[in-house]
Amino acid sequence: MLVQQDNPKPQNPKSPKFHPNRFSPSKSLDFSTWVSQNLYKIITISILITTVAAVFFLRNTGDPAAFLCFRSQTTTPQTLTLNYPQIDYDSIAPIVDNTTPYSRFRSDNWVIVSVSDYPSNSVKKLLKIKGWQVLAVGNSKTPDDWSLKGTIFLSLEDQAKLGFRVVDYLPYDSYVRKNVGYLFAIQHGAKKIFDFDDRGELIDDNISKHFDVELGEKGRKDVVLQYNRDNPNRTVVNPYIHFGQRSVWPRGLPLENVGEIEHEEHYNEVFSGNQFIQQGISNGLPDVDSVFYFTRKQNREPFDIKFDQHAPKVALPEGVMVPVNSFNTMFHYSSFWGLMLPVSVSSMASDVIRGYWAQRLLWEIGGYVVVYPPTVHRYDSVESYPFAEEKDLHVNVGNLVHFLVSWKSSKRRLFEKVLELSYSMAKEGFWSEKDVKFTAAWIQDLISVGYLQPRLISVESRRRKSVINHGERKDFVPQKLPSVFLGVEEKNTVNYEIGNLVRWRKNFGNIVLIMFCNGPIERTALEWRLLYGRIFKSVIILAENKNLDLVVEEGHFDHLYKQLPRLFNRFENAEGFLFLQDNTILNYWNLVQADKTKLWITDKVSRSWSTVPYDGNKDWYGKQAEMVKQVVKSMPAHLQVNYKDHTNNHDSSLTICTSDVFYIPQRLVVDFIDLVNLVEDLEIHQKVAIPMFFLAMDSPQNFDSVFSKMVYKRKPPLNITTSFYSPEVSAVHPLRVSNEQEIIKLIRVMAAGDPMLLDLV
Repeated sequence: MLVQQDNPKPQNPKSPKFHPNRFSPSKSLDFSTWVSQNLYKIITISILITTVAAVFFLRNTGDPAAFLCFRSQTTTPQTLTLNYPQIDYDSIAPIVDNTTPYSRFRSDNWVIVSVSDYPSNSVKKLLKIKGWQVLAVGNSKTPDDWSLKGTIFLSLEDQAKLGFRVVDYLPYDSYVRKNVGYLFAIQHGAKKIFDFDDRGELIDDNISKHFDVELGEKGRKDVVLQYNRDNPNRTVVNPYIHFGQRSVWPRGLPLENVGEIEHEEHYNEVFSGNQFIQQGISNGLPDVDSVFYFTRKQNREPFDIKFDQHAPKVALPEGVMVPVNSFNTMFHYSSFWGLMLPVSVSSMASDVIRGYWAQRLLWEIGGYVVVYPPTVHRYDSVESYPFAEEKDLHVNVGNLVHFLVSWKSSKRRLFEKVLELSYSMAKEGFWSEKDVKFTAAWIQDLISVGYLQPRLISVESRRRKSVINHGERKDFVPQKLPSVFLGVEEKNTVNYEIGNLVRWRKNFGNIVLIMFCNGPIERTALEWRLLYGRIFKSVIILAENKNLDLVVEEGHFDHLYKQLPRLFNRFENAEGFLFLQDNTILNYWNLVQADKTKLWITDKVSRSWSTVPYDGNKDWYGKQAEMVKQVVKSMPAHLQVNYKDHTNNHDSSLTICTSDVFYIPQRLVVDFIDLVNLVEDLEIHQKVAIPMFFLAMDSPQNFDSVFSKMVYKRKPPLNITTSFYSPEVSAVHPLRVSNEQEIIKLIRVMAAGDPMLLDLV
């Protein structure tokens, strides 16, 4: 989504500053007096100078370990106690508008937009919408002389005078200052708020034509299609599939769900009336993330994506979520508390995280989200896409959805639940304590402007009203709109391709892929997840250097097997674990016939699996062999017998495997962990430990031979070509990928085996 790019640091050159005694008379001070009055400053500066000197000293002593130690001590965050805010609901005083010319103005319907430049044509067209008041919220980028007749404009100075508590937490140059606009609209009688973006154009200039503006007694008591709950493990959906674009995904959809492109087999129905949050779809440039924008855009031509305007609106049942944004969304009075845009996360994540947070709380009052056919056309301005601003999405959003779906509260009032959930999200690291305090301020401001919190609905009542006719099935088959702009030609083979993807996902959907990256993770980690996350239960990425933003864990290949037990324990219900180095490409479509209860390894590949003679020499091989003997002696009987039975001349030879790819079924995880524990502090290399473990766990005759048919060369090709890569084998080694362009080339050749991979590029 192309929204205002923010710098979260609150630096405001325009905010009002009051210095009644800015310049006081100068004083004549002798040296002793000056020292006594400025002692704390002298101490502070001295400490600072000492610290800088220490850094330069350590950096130049030639002992990098000392410097790293110093750095780690100075940069490690302290564990802080998270305080739960206390709100005295009975002592919250009203806040009235006595600073703007609109103190007596009231309107039921509001369009709220953030503006950073002079009025755009899109904003001007909003004035054509009858019965809706446009409110423009400024920030530090907004011109001082911004003005548009018929529009209420709140400058930074205006916002500061309104008396809202939330103002103290808002960055000056961000669209999240719309929080002030929401409160202002509620203060002035709002019953409906249309959250809008100043670069979109409302189709036909008619909000009522697209959204359900009237609910309750005045509204239409029709029925709405609702996603089914047949799969209890499904927690999030891609609504673009329902509206005809299976190749596109919205910003905020977890990347691991991007590959779920099959349409709904059937729907349920729910009565209209409680769709308190209504999300519209955008033609042109829909709300997509930077991964989509960068990987799908082949040139500088702007996107012009069309959705099915005739597809019916669709509701989300309790337990299933959908990404919600801040530029094409209708909020009814009962959901006004859910307008709060968090301030401690990146700007590109703020509205999405708000949407998931609000959806979870919406269930507590019997409400739900409905997604509507195209309501807005947004123009792709072909601007740079701030990938770094989305890190809170790609890293955390999947975990956030799972957390929210499982979250429960025993609080008896909605505002208490709102605060409790915000506190719980801070404890889990989805946002910081700043947003806990911000939530408390938001709740108090809502009460101060006269907002009445909705009453809670019990779980039993919600279940009774959740579907019509006890879940009677309704059919709707979405269109498959042309996707030429994505490099995909729709053919009659689409259903076959989707069927293959479903089959692969079903086969590997409970297998965890553990991937070790030798290449630059900053340019490949997300792409690897996008490629393999469509197929496997989860993709864990390890590298020499961890990266918290990309959820890349630290690991050292030489002894990586010692980390595997920790990862195994993380997924106790997985069927098995597949290990892969990033220089080996997995053709998963050729692994379907492999037995997931057996071990898989490259023991039939001569260039990967070999035996080295050992005669007591003290070179690297000799030292490794001696350590292997030590471990074998300590093995339990069944493991030791296995190893000796299946190792020729085990006292005079050493088995080595490159360990580029191997699979361990759940039934042998305990044996693997026991073997790792036997190694203890011995420096046995990964290439020696893995074949030793495999020979101890089972007979090579019982290994599945799926990797016997793989391309295995010594040197990688200069370019990724079809002459080296083959879609007919189970894996290809080595193919080195170091950037996004090479990933795209790889995916294009892999499409020979999985044509739907073209949807990723």
